[in-house]
Amino acid sequence: MGSIHVGNLGEFLREQRRSARLSLRQLADAAGVSNPYLSQIERGLRKPSAEILQQLAKALRISAETLYVQAGILDERRGDGADGMAVHTAILTDPAISERQKQVLLQIYDSFRKENAREDAGGGVEEGQMEGDAPRPGGGRGEGDARPASDRRRKP
Repeated sequence: MGSIHVGNLGEFLREQRRSARLSLRQLADAAGVSNPYLSQIERGLRKPSAEILQQLAKALRISAETLYVQAGILDERRGDGADGMAVHTAILTDPAISERQKQVLLQIYDSFRKENAREDAGGGVEEGQMEGDAPRPGGGRGEGDARPASDRRRKP
C-alpha cells in the first residue's frame, strides 16, 4: 500500500472546501469532526482514517475514492474496475475493523487479484489450487472420488 501523503491531501481538501464555499468550521460540523482536527488535516499534520475521509467526502459532495487516492490509500492507476473499487471501498469504510486490519485485507485482496490476472494471462494454475501446489488427480476442484482421503484408504 502507498504511504499517506498528508500534505497533498490537506491542500486538496482546502481547495475542495473553498470551491464548495464552506468555512473550516462549517465543513468540520458537516463531517462530524472538530475544527482543530480538520485544520491539522489541511495543514498536513494529521492523517485521517478512511472513515473520516468518507465523512469529509460526503460533506464536500465528492467521491470518497477521490480522497482515498489523494491520501495514497488507493492507487488511481490500479485499474481495478468497478468491482475492485467496490471491494476496496467496502473494506475501507467498514467501522467494525481496525485500520491495520483494513490494510492487511487490502494487501491480501490485491495479491489474489494479481495472481488471478497472471493465471488469466496463461499462467495455468487450476481453480482451487494455489501457486506451487501439485496437480490433483481428477482435476483442480477435487472431482473424482469425493470421499475424504481416510475413507478411500480403507477397504470395504
